[in-house]
Amino acid sequence: MKYYKLDDTKGISSLKAAEGPVPKPGPGQVLVRVHAVSLNYRDLAIASGFYGRPVKKPLVPLSDGAGEVVEIGKGVRRVRTGDRVAGIFMQDWIAGRMIPSYSDSTLGGAIDGMLAEYVVLDQHGVVHLPPHLSYDEAATLPCAGVTAWHALTDFELRPGTTVLVLGTGGVSIFALQFAKLAGARVIVTSKSDAKIERAKRLGASAGVNYVDHASWGDKVVEISGGGVDHVIEVGGSGTLARSLNAVRLGGRVSLIGVLSGVGAEINPMPILGKQIRLQGVFVGSREMFESMNRAISLHGLKPVIDKIFGFDEVHAAFEWMASGSHFGKIVVRMS
Repeated sequence: MKYYKLDDTKGISSLKAAEGPVPKPGPGQVLVRVHAVSLNYRDLAIASGFYGRPVKKPLVPLSDGAGEVVEIGKGVRRVRTGDRVAGIFMQDWIAGRMIPSYSDSTLGGAIDGMLAEYVVLDQHGVVHLPPHLSYDEAATLPCAGVTAWHALTDFELRPGTTVLVLGTGGVSIFALQFAKLAGARVIVTSKSDAKIERAKRLGASAGVNYVDHASWGDKVVEISGGGVDHVIEVGGSGTLARSLNAVRLGGRVSLIGVLSGVGAEINPMPILGKQIRLQGVFVGSREMFESMNRAISLHGLKPVIDKIFGFDEVHAAFEWMASGSHFGKIVVRMS
């Protein structure tokens, strides 16, 4: 079979194509023929050596993929041959609250990931796909989709809630879609007016160009009439101060990403003075994934795919991610 590996993490050029035997599933395991995978910023960070967490070396990268079960090991009961499945981000996080050891089971980081024609996963580490989604669409769900779902459903998301999403990457666009399903009002930030208009076509009520409005937190407060209820914060230290400004008294900021860097000092006074709940969100459990899939199926929701690359175009897919030009998700079709 064909796959990609990282022997080191010195940039996109570290990704190397390789070939090897098709693995065999052991007891309790399933063999999945991978049809499509998708990229997250985490994958770029790992390849470039600035992820900040230990990674396996050599590593088959990427946490997100969808495919067909082609063989099952002894004792497998959850799935059958022919089932359409995706792997969960942390193979050991089935339900309940996260514990530290679950991080040791992250696909494409602590353990080998999905950028291969065939992968072996534990039967408990896969979920069935929403029937109306293609493999390309379903491959976008495990990290970005579940992260957005976790952040929003762990809060009082109801009709009339105002949600701010930063940018138009995978997590932010999923958050926009999920928030709209609940009847929430969504405001989006971007440096591109064209992307803001595209987000409005998906249901965003307003947008703020953060190049035109350097103090975009103030602009969000103005648009929302006093501050938003919930911020989906993907920027990190470079944007967090403005997000704290944009949220209302007693609101929440879900810290998900570090796109704008790490290490800056944060003034805690706005958190105290406005009684803000600041919470980190690190993807989610299989239980969350399955709950999200039920909602996706009920509403016929379709993930937003920016571009689809071929298996021999993996480097170009990573370069497109690095450019920041995408809107929604980047997919690699395996065949």
